[in-house]
Amino acid sequence: MNDWQRTTRLDYERKGFAGRSGYGRSPALLVVDFINGFTDPASPLGGDFSSELAATARLQEAFRRASLPIVYITIAYAHDLHDGGLFVKKVPSLAILKRGSPLTEVDERIRPRPGERIVEKKYASAFFGTDLDAMLRSLRVDTVIMTGCTTSGCIRASAIDSLQYGYHTIVVRDGVGDRASGPHEANLFDIDAKYADVVTLSETLGYLATFAAGAGFAAAARDDFDRWWQDKRSAG
Repeated sequence: MNDWQRTTRLDYERKGFAGRSGYGRSPALLVVDFINGFTDPASPLGGDFSSELAATARLQEAFRRASLPIVYITIAYAHDLHDGGLFVKKVPSLAILKRGSPLTEVDERIRPRPGERIVEKKYASAFFGTDLDAMLRSLRVDTVIMTGCTTSGCIRASAIDSLQYGYHTIVVRDGVGDRASGPHEANLFDIDAKYADVVTLSETLGYLATFAAGAGFAAAARDDFDRWWQDKRSAG
């Protein structure tokens, strides 16, 4: 933490910001936009998120070991971009993320396993215009642990909505990244002051270690969700 952050943090705390919302009892891992269009540095939307992907992979292992749910968020548009609204006008590079393109697929370094859900969005927040909240509630999730990119965009927007939907919201500092350090650090500071607890990978893994004994219950909850999800898709 640099000088301005320390000074501002103390001022915020004196004024009643930066409390701790903490963890709940039933977490899910939300991996936001770690898709090829963002994780390939050659992409106009991309950056080098190798270390953040490695941190996410460690969280995947912990969640899988405890049979806890993992949800991946991707972003994809119709070929005529009619579903992109003003977001695509504001950020024209988003036009490369057309449905069916490899750029919209989750990075191979954190490849989803069968049974792990993928949710497609159109805008910054993982919750906006998606079934994510209904999905998490069907699993009785009360805690969203978040990794992904970018910190200043889709992580921030998703963290705000996660709070507003009533979830304990945890942003894993080691697992989120941005294209530049300035927006990254400023937004982590602000997210931690107002919307979510920004924590280390080590702290999160310690919390998840407490779920090993409850893996059987979590597996049953996951089976309940799978039945609900299949019923929903059939009804649609």
